[in-house]
Amino acid sequence: MALDLCPVSPQYSLMRTLLGLLAVALMFALLTRTGVAEPKGKVRLFILSGQSNMAYLDESKSFTPTIKNAFPGDEVIVVRYAVGGTPIRLWFKGWKAPEGADESWTKDNEQQGSLYDKLMEKVKKAVEGKTPDTVSFVWMQGERDAKGGVSDSYEDGLRGLIKKVREDMKRDDVTVVIGRLSDHLKGKKHWDAVRAIQEKVATEDPRGAWVDTDGLNGPNNDLHYTREGSVELGRLFAEKTIELLSK
Repeated sequence: MALDLCPVSPQYSLMRTLLGLLAVALMFALLTRTGVAEPKGKVRLFILSGQSNMAYLDESKSFTPTIKNAFPGDEVIVVRYAVGGTPIRLWFKGWKAPEGADESWTKDNEQQGSLYDKLMEKVKKAVEGKTPDTVSFVWMQGERDAKGGVSDSYEDGLRGLIKKVREDMKRDDVTVVIGRLSDHLKGKKHWDAVRAIQEKVATEDPRGAWVDTDGLNGPNNDLHYTREGSVELGRLFAEKTIELLSK
């Protein structure tokens, strides 16, 4: 007995093909939206802080580009807040004046940590709604403490500051890069003491490192780095941070 097969019309074939393509497109859109088709990169937070030589640093010139080049596809968040001429006591609330310190270092103790609070406000605003996969803290400061003759309290202040950052970020794996004071007043007691402390703290920290800034302040050994020196500082900070994050 012969079967009467009804031929498929061209219009029906075209419609079936279009429906198939639509289904594939919808599936791709769904996978992309849920992050399956295109894996999402990491969120990396970099906190840059300190006094004048950090304040003069333009992160867009060398720091951020170097970081982005090392971590393509990741979201890079850079927060920089620095104030010139500021001692570490304005960044760390637990700072204690060394014996014999001038009373000017203790008369406004209520201001201790005030700049740190402002820094954290900027950080919270920058990461609102996001959870960083990595956090890095970059510190360039110490000139004010060295010139003020209070190097005896600098180590406790620096260690306390780093601890506070890790506590507030709720993670022990925050990497720390410290810019060692330049050779501006090399040979002076308190200046050399702060340089040594910065090296010591960075070296003893399992997630820490320091960068050499000698030469960034030009042939006259100025307090502040040259324009080219600031750009180089950003690159040095970025490279050392990348090294720590890659371990």
